[in-house]
Amino acid sequence: MDTALYISLFPQLVAGPIVKYNEIHEQIRKRYTTIIDFSDGIIRFITGLSKKVLIANILGETADNIFDTYSSQIDTPTAWIGIICYTFQIYYDFSGYSDMAIGLGKMFGFSLPENFNYPYISTSVTEFWRRWHISLSTWFRDYIYIPLGGSRKGNASLHILIVFFITGLWHGASWNFVIWGMWYGVLLVLEKPLMKLSFYKKIPSPCKWVLTFLIVVIGWVFFRAEDLNLASLYGEIYL
Repeated sequence: MDTALYISLFPQLVAGPIVKYNEIHEQIRKRYTTIIDFSDGIIRFITGLSKKVLIANILGETADNIFDTYSSQIDTPTAWIGIICYTFQIYYDFSGYSDMAIGLGKMFGFSLPENFNYPYISTSVTEFWRRWHISLSTWFRDYIYIPLGGSRKGNASLHILIVFFITGLWHGASWNFVIWGMWYGVLLVLEKPLMKLSFYKKIPSPCKWVLTFLIVVIGWVFFRAEDLNLASLYGEIYL
């Protein structure tokens, strides 16, 4: 019954938070719901719903209109507006869903982990993945990266590439998602030794932030485009 309850609580795993059974099994067996927690849960749920309805959906309309327009009919500024809108749409959509799940959890006496921690303020790709979809990153770390050997056994770079290849497939069985995952996998492999160099440490944080944000935005083109042809055409326009 405890396992059945756990499964029924999390029918949607893509947006998160992805909660492992051992993280809440004690709460399933014994939990308390207070007026304060219930009211906090309502506020958190409303915050998440507002993110989705008032921000993500509106930005999504603009992004959809631009992406659905044949590439030859849009100019470079319009292409940039489209991908920037999608960049914030997907954040407010995913984080909004997580807020709603966390809020509902509080109403029923569950304390669920945070799933997003201001990812767009990151100054490196490594930091971005520590802040973006935290529960997904943790799940892949625990069940794929570490069993492969992590950074202690075998080829750590290969392990990272495997993890992000699977991360791409997690979001959909399409080459677009695979390339999106490998985009981050390759960048993480290249970034780790780069971050140890003295010249990299001297780069101002604002410059690192701008570069990281551009990397994330470019990655979202592959995530959003219907196929590789559209992604390449879109890239030619806005680059």
